[in-house]
Amino acid sequence: MRARGGKAVAVGADVSKEEDVERLIATAVDSFGALDILVANSGMQKDAPIGEMTLADWNKVLEVNLTGQFLCARGALKQFRQQQSRSVSRASGKIIHMSSVHQVIPWAGHVNYAASKGGVDLLMRSIAQEVGEERIRVNAVAPGAIATAINAKSRDDDAGKKMLELIPYGRIGEPEDVANAVVWLASDLSDYIHGTTLFIDGGMSLYASFRDNG
Repeated sequence: MRARGGKAVAVGADVSKEEDVERLIATAVDSFGALDILVANSGMQKDAPIGEMTLADWNKVLEVNLTGQFLCARGALKQFRQQQSRSVSRASGKIIHMSSVHQVIPWAGHVNYAASKGGVDLLMRSIAQEVGEERIRVNAVAPGAIATAINAKSRDDDAGKKMLELIPYGRIGEPEDVANAVVWLASDLSDYIHGTTLFIDGGMSLYASFRDNG
């Protein structure tokens, strides 16, 4: 970002810890003078069949994927409310939660992850219902299969072909597909979008495996 003429600061933190999130937001405000947009993008997987999943792995995924989203959203809202009107956007602040197609698609062997993303959906919509009258916009994006390190093995050869069978559009998404959607939701071009989840999934949430099977 700096090489392209932008301003950026990196801060290490664990979003499941309240003090770390407070430090993240304070550092952002100290560095840039205010906070206008939060993209709550942290997430993790610790996969196992339900009968073998440990309580520690269940808790860790919920702590990062759901509690972390709550703490970051709460911290951003507090900061938005403290700031005077900045005239940089039609909204007083914007929050974008990172969800997943698995907020609606069950995922055997990943119950902690799916439960966390289902929680993100209602967390986002409940916050949006609560703060919309303050002109704070709250939305989410729900990616499907995106070409990242977390699913590299699932995209190899035969596994990759099976994954494509679940995607009506016929390709695996790129990180830029998600980033472009987030930029749009953060801009005034989407100013009347509030309390909505935008699925970036090539149609995966259409349950493509049911084609010709009804």
